[in-house]
Amino acid sequence: MMKIPITKGVLEMQFLKKLVPIAAAAAIAGAAGAQELGIAAPGAADAAAGKGGQSLPVKQFGSVLSENLKWQAFPAFPPEARLSVVVGEPSKPGPYVVRVKLPAGVKLMPHTHPEDRIYTVVSGVFYIGLGTTFDPDKLQAYPPGAVVVLPANTPHFHWAKSGDYTTQVAGFGPLGIKYVHDEDDPRHH
Repeated sequence: MMKIPITKGVLEMQFLKKLVPIAAAAAIAGAAGAQELGIAAPGAADAAAGKGGQSLPVKQFGSVLSENLKWQAFPAFPPEARLSVVVGEPSKPGPYVVRVKLPAGVKLMPHTHPEDRIYTVVSGVFYIGLGTTFDPDKLQAYPPGAVVVLPANTPHFHWAKSGDYTTQVAGFGPLGIKYVHDEDDPRHH
């Protein structure tokens, strides 16, 4: 019998296969809470007017340039942060891609997401730490091009420590965010 070597890639694929059913269950359970997030995919009128503001549909070919992304405030983030819906409708079940921009110095306090996420650093340095308490010593720095996998319900925090950063986040909606401590949630201010 031929033995197949177990490589890092094989282990990662096995890990991701196990996460898909969990993500689907989280998406179904989290649908009601997603409406509170205030995420709106840009409208078709923007796209028709040539503003490029519409998110791309999942089931057909399409493309968008960075300069045509429509950035908006996101109630669950500090007021300086911006979010752009790139693909799909994050408030509904299904795949989505968003971009998140944080200006220098902004912190996102410890929180979780009900869905598995894959972050890609687009620009700047992305600092992320794991845990239920914000601890600068736990931050890890990721440069542009880095990819970070964050399983659902993992407590974590962010800090735009060395300057502005932009990340691209892919997941299976509905997108959700729950702060570990209610007083850290901007929606409660």
